[in-house]
Amino acid sequence: MGGIDSFHDKAKENCEFLLKEKQSISAAFKKQTKIEESNYKLRLGASIWCCKFLLKNGLPFRVHDESSDSLNRGLFMELLSFLRDHNEGIHNVTLENAPQDNQVTCSRTQKQIVECFSTDIVVDICKEIGKDVFSLLVDESRDVSKKEQMTIVLWYVDNFGVIKERFIGVVHVKDTSSLTPKAAIDDVFTRKSLSVSQVRGQGYDGASNMRRAFNCLKALILQENDSVHYVHCFPHQLQLVIVGVAKKHDGVDDFFEQLSLVVNVVAGSCKRQDMLRESQR
Repeated sequence: MGGIDSFHDKAKENCEFLLKEKQSISAAFKKQTKIEESNYKLRLGASIWCCKFLLKNGLPFRVHDESSDSLNRGLFMELLSFLRDHNEGIHNVTLENAPQDNQVTCSRTQKQIVECFSTDIVVDICKEIGKDVFSLLVDESRDVSKKEQMTIVLWYVDNFGVIKERFIGVVHVKDTSSLTPKAAIDDVFTRKSLSVSQVRGQGYDGASNMRRAFNCLKALILQENDSVHYVHCFPHQLQLVIVGVAKKHDGVDDFFEQLSLVVNVVAGSCKRQDMLRESQR
């Protein structure tokens, strides 16, 4: 079927190559020695240690210039270099001593390691909750890339009676309608083996898609579980109260206006801040 260089001819040729034992993928994997496997594990372990340290301390990983002649290659690369300087085994299998296509230091690999840490942490949180009840906190905000992001936080009481607040993820939502956050929450709950029937509280701000009387996120959750008590976000309530009082009371309005002027004037100068501290002292 077809002549030379036809699709059929190329497929037949590729099939013949694949059936040749010495050119097969399995044979190529078997050629890797135990030493290469050990070197890879040590190289991967060094990258995991660096990611673990940076994540635990909430530090950034990368910078714009990570070339070999850069004075600051970013915390990840600098920490890996520090490990190499104090461990000969790591030094012999990383960076310039590693294969160019298998250094385990690229941004994609770092993100995969971080994702593994994130998955394990969320799994432990869900195991701690088990079949017990919890409260759900949700908020939406647009990030610097102009994407609408929804944060999901769980409140629960552990076996020792300690109230815990645990952040379990950020979900990208395509729009701000009430159905989209609800679908995102259901998807997260399904993947984390949680259920809406375990929810006993929900807390949002005053956005219309969150807490209006009909077809909001609050109402959609109440349709599935009428035991979910709604609590309005207290900082948002406080802000609304201050705005409402300021509109009705001239003295409160003048106070906050003068306060904003003082903050802007003082914060704009280090000398003024020093004068304020000296006067306060």
